[in-house]
Amino acid sequence: MGVNLSGVIQCREVDLSFLSGKKVTIDAYNTIYQFLSIIRQPDGFPLCDSKNRVTSHLSGLLYRTANLIESGIEPSFVFDGIPHELKYTTLERRRSRRDDAEKEWERAIREGDIKKAFSKAQQTSRMTNEIRDSSMELLELMGMPLVKAPSDGEAQAAYMCAKGDVWASASQDYDSILFGAPRLVRNMTITGRRKMPGRDEYRTVRTEIIESEEALQQIGLTREQLVDACIMMGTDFNPGISGIGPKRGIKLIRDHGSLEAALRHIGEEISEYEEIREIFLNGEYTEGYDLAPGNMDREGIIEMLSGYDFTEGRVTSALDKIDCARAANRAKRQQRSLDTWF
Repeated sequence: MGVNLSGVIQCREVDLSFLSGKKVTIDAYNTIYQFLSIIRQPDGFPLCDSKNRVTSHLSGLLYRTANLIESGIEPSFVFDGIPHELKYTTLERRRSRRDDAEKEWERAIREGDIKKAFSKAQQTSRMTNEIRDSSMELLELMGMPLVKAPSDGEAQAAYMCAKGDVWASASQDYDSILFGAPRLVRNMTITGRRKMPGRDEYRTVRTEIIESEEALQQIGLTREQLVDACIMMGTDFNPGISGIGPKRGIKLIRDHGSLEAALRHIGEEISEYEEIREIFLNGEYTEGYDLAPGNMDREGIIEMLSGYDFTEGRVTSALDKIDCARAANRAKRQQRSLDTWF
């Protein structure tokens, strides 16, 4: 989930078309979890094929990626590598919460409470090896550039963005800012009217852009100081200090300058904070990636998704949309190149 800075970091809402012509790298795990959470039946069960294999993620990746390309966006996808050892406690805590939510979901189904069932079901999404591998297979067949991060995908995406290889990093989490991404795009893959996970509430979701430098100036902190504030609040690598949320954490660091000074002021300690700080400020990344899109294997996609019980007509419609969009985007790029000569 990452740190939650929604109450203190301002963003700018834009139409998806604003991103036309821009390269955006997407936090693949984060996006797949979003699809697993929202693409469900009314009772909360995910979409499945006749072999009881989950297909919600494949539906989301196919149709939403087609929409992104149709909007002129040049997407790439970054997949997580091996988690840092400090993250295992958080991952175990998430597994425990999913197990609890699954029990409540089953109870709601038995009691006929469909609203509660759907709400609890959204909290049970799991990234299995099959879901990860099938996601990568589909994206590769679609010709999408894939990057395999050595560890945290957001650290890799932030590096690519800071280097200028992509215009922005796309994720629901704010960790991209901590890892050093100059620009973060949120809600790029889930725009529209959506039910909020874990709540009986719907709202219209629009794409948001956060310019990291502007956000830091707004709250009066450097990136290093924001990392310190977030360590106090709690990150994927530590639980944080009880009672310290975004506003208090930011104020403490603003008033005292550093995590060490703030901890002395409140009489608290955080173990391994220096290592956590290092993870964010100097995260692991690889330079071994290629962001050039490949050719789409139409027959391969149809064959793969037919095996998951997708109807060929709907798949072909999405692929036609991608083909048309890519042709139009190529024509625009060629026209821009010509215009530079005159």
